[in-house]
Amino acid sequence: MIYFLLYLFLEVLVSVSISSSIGGLATFFEILISAFIGIYILANFKESLRENLNAVSYHHIDLNEFQRLNIFTLLGAILLILPGFLTDIMGILMQFNVITSMIINRYKVKSSSHEKFQEQQKDYDVIDAEIIHEHPSLK
Repeated sequence: MIYFLLYLFLEVLVSVSISSSIGGLATFFEILISAFIGIYILANFKESLRENLNAVSYHHIDLNEFQRLNIFTLLGAILLILPGFLTDIMGILMQFNVITSMIINRYKVKSSSHEKFQEQQKDYDVIDAEIIHEHPSLK
């Protein structure tokens, strides 16, 4: 609840500051244009999805990053549809893969199942064998 109130406070401060600088009519058109851009991004989401699928196929990103990048694209489009300058700024920033990749890599936490999978992949070429030493006392 405290985060929502903090967000609301920052949204009001940013919106009042920018709208007082550019005027009421420009603020109205900014709200309309950003909403249309958000709807356009949602309508053309398949292009972003295709781009991220190519990145996965060329091993530039893993599946977890693929999911997070797509979530950021959708969340950014929704933020662009909502009225407000702070939400528009955050929505625009979420549309750039470079910025979302930096956010993902900054807060990336490896899961134990992912680490186990990597260990299994490392040992894939190893052949288990038993070495028996012959001692003279055994003959």
